[in-house]
Amino acid sequence: MSSITFSGLSSGLDTDNIVKELMNIEKRPITRLQGDKEWMNNRLKAFTSFDTKLNSFLSKIEKLDSSEDIRSKKATLSSEEFLSVSSSSEANAGRYDIEVVDLAQVEKSVTQGYADQTASEFGTGTLSISVGSEAPVEVSIDETNNSLEGIKEAINQAEAGVTATVINDGTANPYRLVLTGEDTADGFTLDSSGLSGGTYANPSLTETQSAQQAHIRVDNIDIYSDSNTVSGAIEGVTLDLLKSEAGTTTSLEVDLDKASIQGLIDEFVSGYNEVVSFVSNQSQMEGSGGGVLSGDSGLNVVKRRLQNLLTTRLDNSGTFTALSELGLETQRDGSLSVDSTTLGEAIENDLDSVEKLLAGEDDSQGIAVQFQNYLEDITDSRDGFLAGRETSIQNNISRIETDIERMQDRLAKREETLRAQFMAMEQMMSQLNAQQDFLTQQMDSISKIGSKD
Repeated sequence: MSSITFSGLSSGLDTDNIVKELMNIEKRPITRLQGDKEWMNNRLKAFTSFDTKLNSFLSKIEKLDSSEDIRSKKATLSSEEFLSVSSSSEANAGRYDIEVVDLAQVEKSVTQGYADQTASEFGTGTLSISVGSEAPVEVSIDETNNSLEGIKEAINQAEAGVTATVINDGTANPYRLVLTGEDTADGFTLDSSGLSGGTYANPSLTETQSAQQAHIRVDNIDIYSDSNTVSGAIEGVTLDLLKSEAGTTTSLEVDLDKASIQGLIDEFVSGYNEVVSFVSNQSQMEGSGGGVLSGDSGLNVVKRRLQNLLTTRLDNSGTFTALSELGLETQRDGSLSVDSTTLGEAIENDLDSVEKLLAGEDDSQGIAVQFQNYLEDITDSRDGFLAGRETSIQNNISRIETDIERMQDRLAKREETLRAQFMAMEQMMSQLNAQQDFLTQQMDSISKIGSKD
């Protein structure tokens, strides 16, 4: 329990404020260390931001390192009422007429209604379920599961190729067992003659939906599928069937997506500019006292490496050997710009050469691949640009925190010592004041005795 002190009762000095001011002076080294810690944390945040920009640039580069990305296709439907479509670079450009004759569906069948779904009122024995040409699956029903709910669970546990559910149709006998097939190509049957006894009639099925495969015609060629997602009917194209209507055709146009290719290169330029702009801003801020990373030479190393890759010339069999020939130009501030006309003409007239320049050919790496390899190295979570600096900064922060803690302990003891010293001074002053008061009283007494004589 801390003692109560009354500042300056004897000396008249504000000893509490004096101690606080003295401690403020002695705390200045801690303030400096706290400033160093904040600076270190700000550097770590800035390095993390730079790493984020590098990773963003890498994600954009990765879209230019293969023929599949560069030669992306665009699929356009005359109507999206009956199907939707997606395409890959393997898709052959052309026009296709598609007719959705039937959608794929599984068989569904329902039993008669029963008054209670949990009452054990069915007979016992076996149910036999047959799916397509497969051997029947026997489902055992005994006194533990001879309710509608129990039969449902038994069928589902038997994995017979159908799924059982119980519905409530709201009638006098509302509970009905619904069986749904798992395969669009096969129907199923339920034989309940193996059940005997019980007060409820053995379940019998009424088909509400028959099993059928999806059926489409592509340019008058009949194609069947077990799913409403059809792949392989058109090379490189996946069709998702939505609605069937025999006799109605939907036209599909597959073309090279040149706008997408130009967009990917625009994204490359954007990612490059974000990285270079970050480094340039740190350098520009250096002269004005800002730029928390301005002293890190590694930033400029990254910038120079990217600039060198940007001006690399490749020896390939194509027409283009450098990015500048695609309309990419370096500005005075180090950023990139794109001449969209030059780029558009290159894509339109000589896409093969564009692909060879960016993705490479045979064993020769394209420029995009070289960018990707470098960015993968410096963004590696264990050995990359951020990883090394993060370890160093965290070590420095830990050292600073240890120094601050040590100083705080020492200053706490120093404050206790100062307060004890001022308390001792106050006590001594109190004693001296008491002695002074006593002597003053004695002198007053002697003076009064002399005056009576």
